[in-house]
Amino acid sequence: MLKTNEVMDVEKVAMTLKLLGDKTRLIMVKLLDSHDCCVCEFVEIFKTSQPSISQHLRKLRDVGLVKEERRGQWIFYSLNKDNSYYCFVQQVLGQLPSQDHKLKELEEQGTRITCC
Repeated sequence: MLKTNEVMDVEKVAMTLKLLGDKTRLIMVKLLDSHDCCVCEFVEIFKTSQPSISQHLRKLRDVGLVKEERRGQWIFYSLNKDNSYYCFVQQVLGQLPSQDHKLKELEEQGTRITCC
């Protein structure tokens, strides 16, 4: 993990900002900061295809911003708080409004974690 006085690599910061520059990925990361989510939940939230959601998650996973955990036959994603750039990402996420209402809507519709 980066210490507050360490200088960050410009290329890695640029890549992180590029990934977070996509609205869908930014909302995903905000949700994953406090909730584990399955691909099927993101499909419902964003009303888009499973391959599209999987592609977003793959990009975030490939740079280590998110991690995955297999639970039975399903894979759940969470924000990787051990990532060396987590503190930087956390500063960005701290400026955003909560997105928890999106998961609450899924719960109310009975579609939260539909894959389980």
